[in-house]
Amino acid sequence: MKKKKIGTVWLGGCSGCHMSLLDIDERILEVVKLADIVKCPIVDQKEFPQVDVALVEGSVTSDEHLHELLHVRKQATCLVALGDCAVTANVTGMRNYLKKEEVLNYAYVEAASNDKEGKMPQHPALLKLHEKVVPLQEVVHVDYVIPGCPPSADTIFYVLAELLNDRVPNLEQERKLKYG
Repeated sequence: MKKKKIGTVWLGGCSGCHMSLLDIDERILEVVKLADIVKCPIVDQKEFPQVDVALVEGSVTSDEHLHELLHVRKQATCLVALGDCAVTANVTGMRNYLKKEEVLNYAYVEAASNDKEGKMPQHPALLKLHEKVVPLQEVVHVDYVIPGCPPSADTIFYVLAELLNDRVPNLEQERKLKYG
């Protein structure tokens, strides 16, 4: 049987979901028996390659995130929204209650932690933030979701194991088995 390929990406979020992925600990050996991890924040691969399973953490906050997510969706047979930011915009979406300019002005000009001469950064390499933060499914088709902030390592491992063994993950069934 040909090994599958997994890729992960981190958009607007805190990286907590990737930390939970690392928390599967030695069970990563079971994952790599079935799949190669060909893209993730710790794999030095510039472009997102063709993968069987893409785990996407975080929400869409900028032009860069939008373009990356559209590319990942084209490259992935199965796209999994990893964590509450990817599923609902969660914490990153809290800025949706304010205007983008208010948030940036506070962060770079008004915040007490800034110099007396706080100023808005201007550089072409900086993200071009969208007015609103959105979850993945508002931009692309999402095949599965792994909820949680962050999701547990056990849940992430369960979903990966199911997908890599060509089974459909059932989180409700998994929850009942664990908690009755």
